[in-house]
Amino acid sequence: MIDTPMEAIINKYDKVYKSKVFTFTQDEFFNINSKNISLGGTGYGVGNKLPEEIENIYPDYNLYKEYDYAVGFLTRGCPRNCDFCIVGQKEGLVSNKVANLSDFWTDQKEIKLLDPNLLACKNKYELLQQLIDSDVKVDITQGFDIRLMTERSAKMLNEINLKVIHFAWDNYEFKTYDKLKKFRPMLEYGKRKLIVYVLVNFNTTIKQDLERIYKLRELEYSPYIMIYDKQKLPQGHLYKKMQRWVNNRFIWYSGNAETFEDYLNKY
Repeated sequence: MIDTPMEAIINKYDKVYKSKVFTFTQDEFFNINSKNISLGGTGYGVGNKLPEEIENIYPDYNLYKEYDYAVGFLTRGCPRNCDFCIVGQKEGLVSNKVANLSDFWTDQKEIKLLDPNLLACKNKYELLQQLIDSDVKVDITQGFDIRLMTERSAKMLNEINLKVIHFAWDNYEFKTYDKLKKFRPMLEYGKRKLIVYVLVNFNTTIKQDLERIYKLRELEYSPYIMIYDKQKLPQGHLYKKMQRWVNNRFIWYSGNAETFEDYLNKY
């Protein structure tokens, strides 16, 4: 690990590994004293893959002793192939089981899952049961595809010790809305624990974005605005204001700005 640019210049390294997740993340431009530099991660291209034996090795959690949680994937791939997402290119258009929970978790107090579309996997019930049996806090960071929800999977989600449940309503279509409405009574969580990612600034109008936001509030879900290409928007852009209105929970739950127009007038 290189801590400072000066250290990178002075010390000589046999091999240096650099990685980044996003293409818009700035690269490091200081000189690194090594003739063997390996670039990895989707920030450098979707073709970057680890060798299979490394991808499936049990993580060395001793490297980060300050974090008492396990992290990994039970599934990879997603059949949706959305234009804004690279998962289909990177992992394939089928959600496949790639691990059991025990492959990256032993007795940590929390599990963080990074799966892109677990409910699309044919082994979903087996994997959900593993999470139930773990009996520890589970944080599933990506949005469940509620269009693939069944009554059985909804019941199983209630049995997992979930921090929150994330869903996604990325496109302006109403099959997702219909499913969110159908399964809301079956999900035994308050609205603060039912988070729905709402993609904006991609292929929708502000009117369509607000319609999704208001409908989610009516159903007692908590919308969470995700801005596409946020780094290209100037300060004070309307979408950044919308994001603050919705994602700032103090404002959202205060009742002081029931509409976006209220927020723009008061804040």
